[in-house]
Order: sequence, then C-alpha cells, then structure tokens
Amino acid sequence: MTTTPSLPPPDVRLRLGEQSERGGSARQIDGAWWPRSYDLTAELPELLAALPHRWGHISSVLVNGAMWSLSGDGMLIDDEWVHARGTDSPRAGHTVCLLAPGHGRWDLLVVPPAATEAEAERLMATASAEDRLAGPTA
Repeated sequence: MTTTPSLPPPDVRLRLGEQSERGGSARQIDGAWWPRSYDLTAELPELLAALPHRWGHISSVLVNGAMWSLSGDGMLIDDEWVHARGTDSPRAGHTVCLLAPGHGRWDLLVVPPAATEAEAERLMATASAEDRLAGPTA
C-alpha cells in the first residue's frame, strides 16, 4: 500500500522546509505561513489542518500578543483542545510557535496578511529554504 503525503488545502498559504534531525545546530524557522488576518480563531483551524500528520496533535500555540487577536486561553479544533497564548517577547514578533507533546516544536515565520504576493513568496521561499539554519530578518 502506498501512501501519499497529505497536501494542504489549496486556500492555506503554507510552506514548510525539509524536516531534518535537529542535532547540534537547531533550525530556528521550520517554514512560513501567510494568514489572511491576525484573527487566530479564524486562521488557526486551517493552519493545523494543513500540517503534516507526523507532527502529531498541536496542543499549544504561542503568538505575538500585540499582533494577534486572542479570545480566551484556547479553542476546540477538530474535537481537540488547543491552548493559545500571546507573548510580548521580541523574538515572537513575526513567528508562531507550535507545540506537540512527544513530537516536537515548530516555529513558522508569519508573513504579514497585508503583504503583496511577491513579498510573501520571497519570505516564504527564504523561510523554507533547505539549508536555512536561522530565522529570517524581515
């Protein structure tokens, strides 16, 4: 039996880098996501549905609290509770941190929703580049 990797829904703007062993030099950015807004309640379900199954259940999401609208401490997505919280850390400025217990942590560059298609494409390509070891400076 052959399995094909699940593709993200066509309306989810997501690009992931090759997931390699983190070893001695950890990747800081694992890909890029271009949401349509900074409303986490509206955007998160589609993002999580587009992630590889091998990442497991994302149970926690950390975003820049000044940029994203958050309501409560999380939300129910596909019958699973996902904790969501904001931070004021400058490091979290343009990233979303996804945590899956027993599976790992992934950091995605968040392309600003108002970015042009050309700018978003450049940022997403840079963030998902295979040889990339550090987060982009946007």
